[in-house]
Amino acid sequence: MIRYVIERIALIVLTLFIVLTINFFLLRLMPGTPFDNPKITEVQQQLMKEKYGLDDPAYVQYFRYLKQVVFERDLGNSFKLQDQPVLKLITMKLPHTVKIGTIALIFGVIVGIFLGSIAAIYKNSIWDNLVTILAVIGVSIPSFVMAAFLQYFLCAKLGWFPYIYKPVDVMRNVSFWDSIYSSILPAFSLGLFVISSTMRYMRSELVEVLSSDYILLARAKGLSKPKVIFRHALRNALIPVVTILGPMAVSILTGSVVVEQFFGVPGLGKLMVNASFTNDYFLILGVNLVYSFLLVTVILIVDLLYGVIDPRIRLKGGGV
Repeated sequence: MIRYVIERIALIVLTLFIVLTINFFLLRLMPGTPFDNPKITEVQQQLMKEKYGLDDPAYVQYFRYLKQVVFERDLGNSFKLQDQPVLKLITMKLPHTVKIGTIALIFGVIVGIFLGSIAAIYKNSIWDNLVTILAVIGVSIPSFVMAAFLQYFLCAKLGWFPYIYKPVDVMRNVSFWDSIYSSILPAFSLGLFVISSTMRYMRSELVEVLSSDYILLARAKGLSKPKVIFRHALRNALIPVVTILGPMAVSILTGSVVVEQFFGVPGLGKLMVNASFTNDYFLILGVNLVYSFLLVTVILIVDLLYGVIDPRIRLKGGGV
């Protein structure tokens, strides 16, 4: 187990290195520079490039930046945001993205497991059909379309929710619960895909498990239907759900880039979009690195959860 975790951590480090390298050189192929501004003369632009070392060859800039990241734990400074350290900007924005994403993932998985179980238990009933329709709708509608729909009807028409996400702010009398309440719509916009995916996998797997021999044997021994479902069937049906946690985390991370723009969430997604528009190289690299780290960390946690859910799965050496 320990050896497996160490090997996976080493693989995570290698993955982050590859991501950083590819992103660095791809950014150098983008047209324009961070100093493109009609109000700045060519001489001034050249002076700014010399100041930040952007006039050096790409490989020189790469090794300088790599040394800075690895040995100094410094992701550089933003070109546009008053020369602030990128790490400081990410630290300020990351909690908002993590909060919205965590709410969306947890809420989506819980609701998806519940609805998928209902559909499997009452197979071919009206509840099964309703859940199937909801799953198709959830998979088909992009998160940004759902965000616009919710914002129009629930905010503009009905006034049930605030338009804009509100972070906790004592000076503005925004409490923790006010912040959570304003997180519902962006979290639901991101979590709809999670709900739909979880429902589909949970239903199909639970239907198969409920028809297996050991479930029929448990029922023949006189165990009640709730005990059979919760003690035996549900646990085995959760394995495919755990498997898709990684892809669902990816969908939440990528979807948050647009959804945060709709609801004014001051998170990494909004920071990433603004940095892309202004060619803020170091800020783009830093945010991409954080996104990649979150993704590979979720995948590692998912792998470790296999052994918790199903005792038959054991992590030995480098394999499962």
